[in-house]
Amino acid sequence: MVFFALLVVCLAGLQLLCKTETEGTLHRREYFYVGERYTTLRSSNIASGQIYVEHLTPPKVTRPLPLLFIHGNGMTGTNFLNTPDRRPGWADYFLSKGYEVYLVDQPSRGRSPWQKDIDGAQSTFDVLTIESRFTATQLHNLWPQASLHTQWPGNGSVGDPVFDGFFASMTPSLSNATEAAMKMKAAGSALLDRIGPVILLTHSQSGQLGWILGDARPSKVRAIVALEPLGPPFTNAVFPPFSPARKYGVTDISIEYFPPASSPEEITKVAVTSSPSFRCFQQTSPPRKLVNLAYIPVLVVTSESGYHSIYDDCTVQYLEQAGVPVNHIRLEDVGIRGNGHMMFMEKNSLQIAEEVIQSWLSKKIVS
Repeated sequence: MVFFALLVVCLAGLQLLCKTETEGTLHRREYFYVGERYTTLRSSNIASGQIYVEHLTPPKVTRPLPLLFIHGNGMTGTNFLNTPDRRPGWADYFLSKGYEVYLVDQPSRGRSPWQKDIDGAQSTFDVLTIESRFTATQLHNLWPQASLHTQWPGNGSVGDPVFDGFFASMTPSLSNATEAAMKMKAAGSALLDRIGPVILLTHSQSGQLGWILGDARPSKVRAIVALEPLGPPFTNAVFPPFSPARKYGVTDISIEYFPPASSPEEITKVAVTSSPSFRCFQQTSPPRKLVNLAYIPVLVVTSESGYHSIYDDCTVQYLEQAGVPVNHIRLEDVGIRGNGHMMFMEKNSLQIAEEVIQSWLSKKIVS
């Protein structure tokens, strides 16, 4: 009876926040696949490259653009449905604000099938990596800010039910970053052609996918929210070995610069700062511009204690130098303390959604 009454109220449009603690936000759910390509295999054909897409619609859509969430490495679109300790997630929050929401599983991962005769090798995160980098960084102290981590629900280690549930959600991912980027560019572009324009929200490994999809479909991406995006430019950092990476600056695959760069070697770089944990590279002057991203507003969000707190400034500087309009918010600078890399799952996740993400979107996205 309580649920029926809630349903009536929501459908009548009398209440935007149609949610209860256990039920979340009332919505309609559908799913589809997009981006499949047929390949001849033995005597017939199989499909590969497709992505699973989950579409959530509130009773009353009041926002002009939907939100498209792309998860990070080793994870799936379930990241945003609810938190590991079963609180409403960011999907619920933004549905309650009147947004349509799209969640995807990246190619060859989760509900997007991996085809062993077509797709490349996969890798999986182990327990130590997740504990030391994401959930219990304060116990491992692999970088100076790690000790500030206080917002993960539970102790972040094996045996804690919240950690165990989160770790059980880890999935194998394509090992080759270039392959992963190429496949998501193809499937993501097909998705944007179907549902766009959108607001794109990325996290970590999918950070470069925001730049790639914004470049591939600039008219379909109206804003990018990048939670601790993959970086820094040109090199890996914090966790040795500090090997070369992202040969196009902030991406592993080509995006459009002006003047054009016919090869990554033409994007010349110079180290502007150096520390034991990373070197910050920028373009030499005059810098080439990322012309297709020049009119897409970008928000980069960095936690107080995550390892990105070391180098997100460098990534932002690179984007700004290339002509991308970027706002960078460090959570501690707006009074939000103790978060790590998985901020959207942590105890104060809805505060971040409300005071940082939605606040920025309300200023940038006008009906």
